[in-house]
Amino acid sequence: MLFNNPRSAPQAADGHARPTAAAEGNTGRAARWAASAWVRLPVMFVAMLAVEALTTTVNTAVGGTALTALIAGVTTGGLALAAYVGLVRYLEGRRPQELTLARARPELGRGALLGLGLFAVTIAAIAMSGGYHVHGWGSIGGALSTLGLMSCVAVTEELAFRGALFRILEEKTGTYGAVVVSGLVFGCLHLVNKDATVWGALAIAVEAGLMFGAVYAATRSLWPVIGMHLGWNMAEQGIFGTAVSGSGTGTGGLLHATVDGPQILTGGSFGPEAGIFAVLVCAVPTVLFLRAAKRHHRIYGRGEVAQARQG
Repeated sequence: MLFNNPRSAPQAADGHARPTAAAEGNTGRAARWAASAWVRLPVMFVAMLAVEALTTTVNTAVGGTALTALIAGVTTGGLALAAYVGLVRYLEGRRPQELTLARARPELGRGALLGLGLFAVTIAAIAMSGGYHVHGWGSIGGALSTLGLMSCVAVTEELAFRGALFRILEEKTGTYGAVVVSGLVFGCLHLVNKDATVWGALAIAVEAGLMFGAVYAATRSLWPVIGMHLGWNMAEQGIFGTAVSGSGTGTGGLLHATVDGPQILTGGSFGPEAGIFAVLVCAVPTVLFLRAAKRHHRIYGRGEVAQARQG
């Protein structure tokens, strides 16, 4: 398999696996806010969005050179991880097994390769349609700056949307509801970006929001999702030199290239993510990971996660 499987959870009478207190990393002390998911959800989600906004401000302020941008991105990403771990331990009284350190390196690497590969297929399809043109080499410094920025973006967005929104919402809506709702919210929040469009936000919701939710459901780990997010964004801007989600960051990539042609194919100023090729390419792993989640009994119904924790 592409990613390591977490230890199998015990089976219930209906054949579905139930997460146990041990699997959730219970620290043995009472969680302070665990009485209601509707309390923990806004607290965790808003807190992680605030962390994302803060890290973005820091990266913008100190990212004047490739070296400072790289150092700032990696450092702020690490601090965001520490903030998430602290919040989970305080609010839920458990160690976040979704960030098990032993799984970090292999799953980050495999996820990054998969994300890079998916975007490479997407840009190849756009090129074959006549919409992608390489004019020469770009900048190594620009690529390193992009790597720093996207390292932090991948971490903070996945902590907010899969680590907080998806994971806690799943307690109330079940896995499929959490996949859909977290995906739609993820897409809608991209409407604040510089060159955002409604179609672009919808495309992001389908291709990225649903795909990342499916990967988390199948693996129950945030590392592969962070890796995929980083690999996709790095390939999109840091290697192939195209725009990322209409953000207008423009930090550069290894290739100097332009995209033109029908917006439905190329994504226009929003970037290739708003093109139909990206939606179709990402639909394949979305379906495969959801099937894997079902096969390994990691699709939960409403209330099953919360009931297992309380038990």
